[in-house]
Amino acid sequence: MSDSKFFAKGKAAELRAELKGDRKDKTLTKRKTAMKRILANITMNNNEMLQLFPDVLECMKTDSVEIKKMCFLYLINYSRVRPDHATGGLEILLHDLSDRSPLVRALALRTITCIPLPQFSKAVIGPLSRMLQDPDPYVRKTAAFAVAKLWSVDPSLVESKGLIEATNQLLADSNPTVVSAALAALTDITDRADKMKLTVGYQDASKLVQILGDCNEWSQTYILSALLSYTPQDVSDALLMAERLSPRLQHSNSSVVLGTIRVIMYLTNYVSDKSAIRGLVVRFGPPLVTLLAKPYEIQYVALRNCFLILQKYPFILQNDIKVFFCKYNDPIYIKVAKLEVIFLLASEDNISMLLRELREYASEIDVQFVRKAVRAIGKLAIKIESAARECIDTLLDLVSTRVSYIVQEVAVVMKNIFRKYPNKYESIISVLCRNLDSLDEPQAKTAMIWIIGQYADRIENSDELLDEFLYTFTEETVEVQLALLTATVKLFIFRPTKGQELVLKVLKWATEETDNPDLRDRGYMYWRLLSSGPASSDETRRIVLSEKPTISSESEKLDEKLLEEMTLNIGTLSSIYLKPVSQIFKGSKVRQLEESPALRRTDSDMSFLSNNSQGSLHEFSGNGSSNITDYTAYATMPATLGSDAYSQRGDLLSMD
Repeated sequence: MSDSKFFAKGKAAELRAELKGDRKDKTLTKRKTAMKRILANITMNNNEMLQLFPDVLECMKTDSVEIKKMCFLYLINYSRVRPDHATGGLEILLHDLSDRSPLVRALALRTITCIPLPQFSKAVIGPLSRMLQDPDPYVRKTAAFAVAKLWSVDPSLVESKGLIEATNQLLADSNPTVVSAALAALTDITDRADKMKLTVGYQDASKLVQILGDCNEWSQTYILSALLSYTPQDVSDALLMAERLSPRLQHSNSSVVLGTIRVIMYLTNYVSDKSAIRGLVVRFGPPLVTLLAKPYEIQYVALRNCFLILQKYPFILQNDIKVFFCKYNDPIYIKVAKLEVIFLLASEDNISMLLRELREYASEIDVQFVRKAVRAIGKLAIKIESAARECIDTLLDLVSTRVSYIVQEVAVVMKNIFRKYPNKYESIISVLCRNLDSLDEPQAKTAMIWIIGQYADRIENSDELLDEFLYTFTEETVEVQLALLTATVKLFIFRPTKGQELVLKVLKWATEETDNPDLRDRGYMYWRLLSSGPASSDETRRIVLSEKPTISSESEKLDEKLLEEMTLNIGTLSSIYLKPVSQIFKGSKVRQLEESPALRRTDSDMSFLSNNSQGSLHEFSGNGSSNITDYTAYATMPATLGSDAYSQRGDLLSMD
């Protein structure tokens, strides 16, 4: 039977009959089929399946692991709806925690901790302490995750029973998967707990790096995340750790690659030698390029992280710019992300090649992408002053196509170019003025009106051009009306005889025939200003024609402080949205660089506190209390993968 046949609406009575019977192989097959149909009906929101709760609980007593697994899924799904029925399965689950099969023990433990009911949480506390020391590593790994789940439900209960300390002891486990699971659990807890902090010493970090090669890809991501809690004591420690992590950049899993990049970028903050930093970060290039050959979803993640990394180290992909050129079959979100990276990689050496490429993009059929390409050309003119003329020529070439949305985007970017380079390139204003009929969007109209007003003294028929816009003044958006009001006042200042009639008409509309407070207030301000003296007075010109804020490509970059925080979250949702973690997940901790015991790199004189100690980096001072918030838990870690203990003890979990 194919899986699709299970997704047929079933009757509770029919399925109940299939669940009952003796335990012969034939009946087990029927029960298995019945449970598959029940789970399929649950996904289809068939509430009739609730009637089968007692029968499913009875099936949980079977020896078949496959049937148990499906029964546990049923129990987890309906435990919140029928908590009174769910407690009937607690005794069976507790019995399964002592089963001979480690798979059944782990499955039962996972099920109990997935049910957020107080009686389940309290009942599993005792067995969980035992299962953290279970002889099977799969059970120990599951128990470590279970501690984190229980802590999210009842932190005080977990802490009072010493489960966090017991989980911390798993860091001494001989199995690397168990170690990574314990690290993942402790990291999750400390990230959300106000009074807990994960601290990794040099010896501990060294041993974590040592077992990376013996872990699966998920375990490696947990370990890499935990290494961000390691603070190098001197430059040599940071460089050595980064060198040992570098082979992980060749991993086939994108999460491991990005996690390795995150840790190495974190370590570079403690390195003062720029050549050493360059030698480390140039290794990011090939792995990032490789990620662009993966499925589109991974490509997008890689591109967003490239955008972040390049803001700090723009040289690492300078020779690979062609890799970021858009393909005809790329989805629009990939194309837009590539445009952002291309802009960051643009330089005087490759600007001509980029303009040819962007010119091709502007001829595509996707309107949104064409607009982005045109804006990219305008931003390049602002970023690279020596190529401004070449960029403007490309824009004029696009205007000649007389495609309305292209002309409108050119008008928008030309406004910024004129602000960046005042009193330059005015010769192209006439070309824009000949295409006024193509402007029908508020942003494009506002930009063109600003250009006309700013250069009203140089445009021979500026009064006629503004008069054309005034025909629809009352129908325009507030944005356009404000631009027209300012432009007519500028025209009156530059050319009083030609602008007097227009400015009086616009001021009357703005002050008497509008309900918008911003437009009305600006109208009154201009009216009083012009009434106080001649329009050409120095005071009037100084206010109306005041110097505009500088246009710069630096506005495309993230704030330095935000960039520092973002680089500590490469490969996470934070890097996708380009927002701090605290804005995405409310109440989460902000990851910050530790200032001590090593002084991290700064832009000024770079110095470090040298310390030859190779042990724990954490300094703890407590009052001797046994309270959970006042102790330092110690864990030993294997010097080699197969050892049971090691000579060095490391302080990995500290509670402030």
